[in-house]
Amino acid sequence: MMAVAHRVIMDRTGWDKRIRRAGELSDRESSAHEVLRFYRHVLEAQQRIYQDISAQPPASWASDSSLRQRLDPDFAMRWLPMVLDVVRQNGPAKLASEAERVKVAGSTHQRQLLDDYPNREETRDEAGHFFARVVWQPIAEFLAAQYRIGTTGSEARCPVCGARPQLAVLRPEGDGGKRHLQCSFCLTEWEFRRVLCPACAEVDYAKLPRYSPEELKAVRVEACDTCKCYLKSFDLTVDGLLIPEVDEVATIALDMWAIEQGYWKIRTNVTGF
Repeated sequence: MMAVAHRVIMDRTGWDKRIRRAGELSDRESSAHEVLRFYRHVLEAQQRIYQDISAQPPASWASDSSLRQRLDPDFAMRWLPMVLDVVRQNGPAKLASEAERVKVAGSTHQRQLLDDYPNREETRDEAGHFFARVVWQPIAEFLAAQYRIGTTGSEARCPVCGARPQLAVLRPEGDGGKRHLQCSFCLTEWEFRRVLCPACAEVDYAKLPRYSPEELKAVRVEACDTCKCYLKSFDLTVDGLLIPEVDEVATIALDMWAIEQGYWKIRTNVTGF
């Protein structure tokens, strides 16, 4: 039986929940306070972009093309200056300095950043990719909600846009939970087998260790000893208050621990962890 990849269309309430969760976790998680404070500003900027699209989607998006073919750099350019200003005013010093450099570089350079990102999003530590990702993500999320694509439970990449997963989610179903992966670009979720590495397709349970800290029963590192990749998993059957894309940023201490153990994250989140 085929499962269906899905995204619930976000409204103002949904964005407000993300923003509120980032604020709550910032007050509670001292180790991630600064990154969450900044991430809250990023979410507020993305909310503005999403609301603008929702109010009046560009006519060019009304087509049967793939999600990536429908990405409109002209629309994205309307919002990049705002994102740069948010980062200059609220971001860490190094990123704020980079935002200033991109702003001064002018519109031709800025347009090139936006043009390049959808085809090169998985390049690590590429200068300017942070700003392009912040702008494109809510646009991709809006577009993704319009697709319903069947999945088999073993697709390692997003069935809507083709990007790699950023995290895993265990959502309540029946008497247990069903594992989903969440896309790092358009935030689509799709069902994925419980015992299967999304990076190399390893199926040997003994080679797929899971690590969970005592203080975070609902969050764990799901690793693979074959390819040495990992992602974090968020169990909503244990803690229904989790908002995975926000809690993923709040748990950077787990990322640092996983890297120290010799694992590499399949896809970093928007803050670079």
